[in-house]
Amino acid sequence: MRRMSLRPTRAGTVVLCALAFFAGCVALTAWQEPQPLQRGFIAGLMLCTSGMLLFAFGRFATALLVGGGLFLLLKSVAVLKLRYLDSQLMPSDFIYYVRSSLLDTLRHYPHLYTVGIGLGVLLPPLLYLVWRWDWRVLERLRSRRVAGVRLGGVASCALALWLCMLPSGPFARVHSRNAWQKMSDDAQLTNFFVNLHDADVELPAMADDAVAEQDWGATAQGAPGSTSPYPDIVQVLEESTFDPSIYDACNVPACRVAMFRPDARTRAHGMLRVHTFGGGTWVSEFAALTGMPQDIFGPGGMYAPYVLAPNVRDALALQLRRLGYLTIGVYPTSADFINGRNAYQAYGFDHLYGADELGLEEWEESDAQMFAAAGRLYDKLKKPGQPVFLMILTLNQHGPHDHQPMATLPKPYRNLLRGLSRDAALNFDAYLARLHASDTAMHALEHAFLDRPQPTVLLHFGDHQPSFNGLIRNLPRRLPPALQPYRDYLTYYMLKSNFAGPPLPQYPLLDIAFLPSMVLEAAGVPTDAYFAASTGLRERCDGRYDDCAVPGLLASYHAWTIGRLHVYQ
Repeated sequence: MRRMSLRPTRAGTVVLCALAFFAGCVALTAWQEPQPLQRGFIAGLMLCTSGMLLFAFGRFATALLVGGGLFLLLKSVAVLKLRYLDSQLMPSDFIYYVRSSLLDTLRHYPHLYTVGIGLGVLLPPLLYLVWRWDWRVLERLRSRRVAGVRLGGVASCALALWLCMLPSGPFARVHSRNAWQKMSDDAQLTNFFVNLHDADVELPAMADDAVAEQDWGATAQGAPGSTSPYPDIVQVLEESTFDPSIYDACNVPACRVAMFRPDARTRAHGMLRVHTFGGGTWVSEFAALTGMPQDIFGPGGMYAPYVLAPNVRDALALQLRRLGYLTIGVYPTSADFINGRNAYQAYGFDHLYGADELGLEEWEESDAQMFAAAGRLYDKLKKPGQPVFLMILTLNQHGPHDHQPMATLPKPYRNLLRGLSRDAALNFDAYLARLHASDTAMHALEHAFLDRPQPTVLLHFGDHQPSFNGLIRNLPRRLPPALQPYRDYLTYYMLKSNFAGPPLPQYPLLDIAFLPSMVLEAAGVPTDAYFAASTGLRERCDGRYDDCAVPGLLASYHAWTIGRLHVYQ
């Protein structure tokens, strides 16, 4: 192998420029990650990638230019997506987002056309010149050895890349954060590559077709409705909300809140089993709208708005839209947050309105503000004779609950609970203060939609428990022994209507995935084959889903709904 000259030859100049370019790419990509280990992780991936290209091309500057450029391009796309769409770049974007939303995004941001055209015009001749004048590192090797060196070099660098990406490898700590951190913190490139592993989707176990037909064939025609005209349906996801009265320490009157107590209009209520703790509202959305808990799809289910939503073929809003409903979602953040707009379109919503479209300050709205904005939207869009399905998300209880000192809480909620540590007491008291504001707002929402002649069903439920910085897990609770295993995954649901209907079943514990079938049953509208089967599973499993006590029933249900009806495809 010849020695590289430092004289200002064309090859030497190209190599020096390539080294400077690669160093700049490292500074603009790896060194922008917030933690040293994350910087090392991305820098390691860049070196491994450039090493593979070096042995594949046999050209030094080309490997640095392409390797560094790919990471710089990835970082640029991540920054653009976060800036304009308010969500992190995900591996699934290159399958789903590019396919469904790229042209629409370019139409809204025409200057991106200029960037694309510039890259298309300038890159090919630049790459050609670098390739032509580059230092050919394998030039002096005999032709019989070149292939072996290339193959061995590429394999060695690929193995090093695989080790860096391995969740149990040298960078295991970058994989060990929770899903919320991986979707919301500033480690954009680290999160992208970590999610290559985390976003794997697995279909649940399924029985054979004959067993599925035997168990579920009777539901193939769906079920007829019992009401006319169809009622409006209002559904409220209450962020991080649970009934505090189940906790031993919460034994004062402020812990007994009206929004958790049944009244004359209540059709069903009780404990709701969810599938996430401390965060992950988007997976509760997925379950409450599709009738499927995200965890039946393996680790990738935690990224439901990205990797599951595009494959959904039946959902609550889709069924209601087929019946003539106008389906509307109301968001307390940007509608594009965590792929919300695309996901809601897949779930069957005609419109999803974000905080900016509602004239609200995202992340800062009270429940009262959200409900008032949703009411104005309903009045604007409601048409005579057309029922409306209105899905509202709140953020009033979003953590943290300890970011302000106790002295800033409303006076009735300062040092309210006894027998707790100082930090736990602050979290709980702040929760109760916000909860009573939500309770007042819910009373107003019920008045607006239930105290009127228009037939209406109202459901509100908690999406997960807040973590109180992990302190809530160890707080003792008053629960029946059968519910103790679910203690960290219990919230509540309350289902009401302003018209009479057949009684709905009550369960010791209701899985969140059965909320759609409960809503359809309360509304008395027709159900298709999927939701008829979902109702059957709910009844036969006594409100449980993936821990159904009937042997083999869940496997045959998945074979019927996913394998035969293709509700997820």
